[in-house]
Formats: sequence, C-alpha cells, structure tokens
Amino acid sequence: MSKFIINGPSRLAGEISVRGAKNAALKIIPASILSEETITITNLPNIEDVKQSLALLADLGAKIEYLDQGIISINTKGVNKTELNPVFANKFRASLMFVAPLLARFGEVKFPHPGGCVIGSGKRDIDFSLEGFITLGAEIKINDSHYHLKAKKLKGGEYFFPWISVTTTESLMMAACLAEGKTILRNSAMEPEIEALALYLNSQGAIIEGAGSPTITITGVERLTAGQFKIMSDRIETGSFACLAAASKSEIKITNCNPLHIRALLEIFKRIGIDFQEGEDWLIIKPAKKILAHKIKTHEYPGFPTDLQSPFTVLMTQAEGSSLIHETIYDRRLLYVDLLTQMGANIVMCDPHRAIVNGPTTLYGRKLTSPDLRAGIALVIAALVAEGQTEIDNIYQIERGYENITDRLKAIGADIEKID
Repeated sequence: MSKFIINGPSRLAGEISVRGAKNAALKIIPASILSEETITITNLPNIEDVKQSLALLADLGAKIEYLDQGIISINTKGVNKTELNPVFANKFRASLMFVAPLLARFGEVKFPHPGGCVIGSGKRDIDFSLEGFITLGAEIKINDSHYHLKAKKLKGGEYFFPWISVTTTESLMMAACLAEGKTILRNSAMEPEIEALALYLNSQGAIIEGAGSPTITITGVERLTAGQFKIMSDRIETGSFACLAAASKSEIKITNCNPLHIRALLEIFKRIGIDFQEGEDWLIIKPAKKILAHKIKTHEYPGFPTDLQSPFTVLMTQAEGSSLIHETIYDRRLLYVDLLTQMGANIVMCDPHRAIVNGPTTLYGRKLTSPDLRAGIALVIAALVAEGQTEIDNIYQIERGYENITDRLKAIGADIEKID
C-alpha cells in the first residue's frame, strides 16, 4: 500500500494551481447519460473518484475518448445496461449520481448501496433520493442490499427536502429534466456546483430555474442535446491550500481559483489575523505573526463547508486560545482529531459533533493512517507544520480528491515523498 513520507516543519513559498472540482466532475460525467450526443469535458481532474466514475460509465456501454490532458469526450448512445456494476459502484459514494439519468432515460435502474469512505457509510442522502424518485413516479424494490427503480415515464412533482442535500438536489434536478410536466424542489442545496450543472443542462435544452437558490423549478423536455462543459475550480482544494499557507505561516499564491466560493473561510481569516489579497481567479495568503482562535459551525453553502472543517482544525492548533469546532453535517467526521492529539495537539472531544482545540501547540511527526479524504489532506497539512517525520498510510483516500498532490506540494517547497 502506498504512503506519504513528510518531513517538517516546512516554510512554503510560490504558486500552486487549483484543479477542476471533484464535486462538479462527479455530476457532469453521469449527466452525459441524459443525451445521446457527444459531450466534451475540459479541466477534468485526474483523481481516483473520476477514474472510477468513468470506468462505471464505460461499463454501461459509453464511449470515452481522452483528447488531451484534462480533456475527454463522452458519447452514451451505446449505453446498453441499466444496472450499476458493484465492482465500481461500491468504491465511491458518487455512484449514486448515475441513478437519476439512467432512470430518466431508460425508465429503470438497479444499483447496490453506494460506497465511499468511513464518513460515507450509513444512509446519508440515499433515503432523500429514494423519496424524491417516488415523488416523480418511480416504484422501488429493495432486495439483498440492491435497489431496483422503475418508471414508465417520470412525472413532475413537488419535493421539500427535510434536510438540505446536495446529492439529492442534483439527482432530482437531472431526473426532472426529462420528466413530464413541472417539478418544484424546495429547501434545495445552493452549492456553486449545482448552479454550474444547471447552466450546462440549460444550454443543452433543459428548462431549470432557480439553481443556486432554495427553490428550483424544472420543466421537463423531450430530449437534451450535448456540448462542452468546463469543470469549475475546486473550492475545497482552494480552501485547503489557504489553510495550509496560514498554518505553516507561508506566503503562497493560489491560482485558477474563485475566492468568492470560499468567502466563509476568508471572512474568518480577516478576524483571526491572516492577511490575504485576492483577484478574480487568484488568492495570496500572507504569513501571520499571530493567529487568533475562532469557533466554527459547519453549514450548507454559503456557510462554512464541512469539507474544510478538518484543515481549519489543524490551523486552530497553531492559534492562540480555544476554538470550538462544531460539525453539523456528518456523523463521525471528527474521528480524525485523535490522530492530531497523537501528534501533540491539545484537543478535547465534547461529543461526536463538537471539539475544543487549545493552542498554539507544537505538533510532532507520527505514523498515521488516513481515515477519509478530507481528514487525509488535514493530516498532510499537520505533517508539514509538525517537527520531524510523519508517515501517512491509506493515501488512496487522499488521492481520491487531490490530483498529483506530492509534486504540487514539492513545487512550493514541501518535503514530501510518495512511497509505493
């Protein structure tokens, strides 16, 4: 199994470029099923979850061509299966995104319970998605951990989300594109990736109004065409690099990003003494002489992202005072803090959703195992701040979401090696 060997502490400098957004790529790939025409995708990140998504799509019968680095074309006219192969579907949570387009186009889909990392276990969004499909007229059977959905023709309906769900918002939005009549989604998620997906679908003939707001209205159409889609920059990667720069007290320029998408983090930076400059597609984080403690409470967009909670927690180990970290989105997402305490962090777990970080503390290198994608990058940040050598196992979880992270960090001065 591959691992990272990291020697710290590192004072970093230079530029690091943000790749295409994982959470946008993993939606546009299955969305290609909604049309029989060819879609060209650019700025596609070369990460494990994208590879699994493309493998699943190819297994269904789609034709995929790799045109250049980060550029592919997809034609799904040859899709001849409506059952998701568990060999691929069990490996990543976003396999759930294939359900809606297959159901909308073919009227049937069978799939196993989607996989993913430790925080992805349990039901999470699957119940809401199933409820939404029922609202649109689907019949559901569950056998031996498999789900079987059927609908001769989906019909428009109205669905109110009991809790805000990105996955279900995007799934129902795609399913409703080819449904008869009008669909109204209330209390919808508002993430930038949802708006980007809607803009693309509209450009290909869909009628979606309100994406990026709590109420989305979709008027079904007979067919969709296809075209070009450029993956937006990854806001979580942007925020992770910003936390890395701040925690290591380094000056780093983050390019190919959209600072507006991490406004919640940058507003906190203003309050805790971290100076920065920003442009339309770049961000410079400057070294802080003193970092102040600050509490956070994760919230759906445009609130503080749950995916930035772990990098921010590492930053707070270097801040003066006590910081309350309140995770409201996912159960078990704070499990990684035990690994930070092994490195010397002073963190008190109040309950499964709240932790108090007391700082500043000196971190020390340790042998660790990455529990999930976002905690994994937090451990990398901690290792670059820590004194001595850190060994991180199970880096497959990290590489699911961060392209070529070793070489990119080396380019700004990190002492990191990937050992196979």
